[in-house]
Amino acid sequence: MLTVDFSRFPLAPGDRVLDLGCGAGRHAFECYRRGAQVVALDQNGEEIREVAKWFAAMKEAGEAPEGATATAMEGDALNLPFPDESFDVVIISEVMEHIPDDKGVLAEMVRVLKPGGRIAVTVPRYGPEKVCWTLSDAYHEVEGGHIRIYKADELLGKMKEAGLKPYGTHHAHALHSPYWWLKCAFGVDNDKALPVRAYHKLLVWDIMKKPLVTRLAEQALNPIVGKSFVAYATKPHLARFDKVAAK
Repeated sequence: MLTVDFSRFPLAPGDRVLDLGCGAGRHAFECYRRGAQVVALDQNGEEIREVAKWFAAMKEAGEAPEGATATAMEGDALNLPFPDESFDVVIISEVMEHIPDDKGVLAEMVRVLKPGGRIAVTVPRYGPEKVCWTLSDAYHEVEGGHIRIYKADELLGKMKEAGLKPYGTHHAHALHSPYWWLKCAFGVDNDKALPVRAYHKLLVWDIMKKPLVTRLAEQALNPIVGKSFVAYATKPHLARFDKVAAK
């Protein structure tokens, strides 16, 4: 289940991609399939080991084209172990809401992104997320949990302050919002509640089968209750007169 829409976020074979806070690796895997040179980074060593196993399995199965590479590594989003201007593309999906120093993370992403490079940022959308926080303290008051709810203008403003130029936004995963509302209402750790189990089956069916009816429903509902807010931006090239002035 991808949150980034690669029809709006073009990726070319050979692009060097950083999936920052990759988690289980869903976006890193897609970039690998598209022929990129992928680095999947996360602070969770257990998840990184699983991502590395999947990269190896994909290579063995021939799922990645010739020239594509994939590396999984542990790392700190606030202190990335890469030189300046190392990547053509950076993706950070459902991560920034967990990190106290979100401006520091944005600064590091901009540092390692090449001029002209592209970045995709996804966070929980304000409205659906606010419902979750209202229904359940346990949803967010956990170690490593969500510490803030972004409004769209706030996130875009921070991206601009970091030196990025946003060029597009959208919402995603509308069908997942009711699932999390049910989870929060019946208890975030209570997977046995009938409404939660029934809705989970619906989501699994939708992910596996991709039926037209749910695709159309989600497309229609995304602008209203999409669970995620997605923003795309570029890192502008340094103006020629700035380069001259710097000499």
